[in-house]
Amino acid sequence: MKLNALLMCRDQRSLRILAQALEEVGIEAEVCLAADDATERLVGGRYSAVVLDFDLAGAVQVAGMARLAPPQQRPVVFAMLGSRTHVAATLQAGANFVLYKPLDHGQIMRSLRAAKCFMRPDRRRETRLKLETLVYLQFGVAAMPALVLDITEQGLSLQAAEPLPPVQSVPIRFVLPGTPHMVEAQGEMVWADDEGRAGLFFSQMAAASKKHLKAWLTKRSPKKRSSRAVVRKGKARVAAAAN
Repeated sequence: MKLNALLMCRDQRSLRILAQALEEVGIEAEVCLAADDATERLVGGRYSAVVLDFDLAGAVQVAGMARLAPPQQRPVVFAMLGSRTHVAATLQAGANFVLYKPLDHGQIMRSLRAAKCFMRPDRRRETRLKLETLVYLQFGVAAMPALVLDITEQGLSLQAAEPLPPVQSVPIRFVLPGTPHMVEAQGEMVWADDEGRAGLFFSQMAAASKKHLKAWLTKRSPKKRSSRAVVRKGKARVAAAAN
């Protein structure tokens, strides 16, 4: 299997230099322009490397999402930094290598050669996440993406790249995998921990969303699933509003 890289960048000069360097070391390049697109691609496939322009909004969240993958599937994360970007913040976000702008071909080649031994081949057709979908939690004007870990008719458990804000309820939306159906609901926070995991009950949901979710679950599980999927064993940080 070939090595592949996901590039989140809008600068055409940088993209040309990156594409040339990646081609020279035998890595296929795939380009996206925004954090939402990058996050969706990370969930839907597997990449050997991720190159993120940290001057673009959402780069920190995408880096965090990349670090959520199991160790054997985790991509090497490259951070492209401008003059105003703080190196410490990028390393804290999970970046493995730093590329300084304006990009230099020699610098990129040295970093790629050093990182290549840590990269794993593209096996997107062989390895997929359990549900292959994201849930978006709406906190005011900001939408936080998270991976859906498990789901029932009553609620879901998720993994975010960072701890969730301590709220009692939050609007959520997600697409049922393999369908065009968007489920929109109000999620009541049941538990949350400091590693970005949480469980939510559906306190409100439109009739159409209920219908689609029930049909999707029934098709994939002949046995009725327990609502305990959103209850975590062990110690958890319960949402402050529930105290």
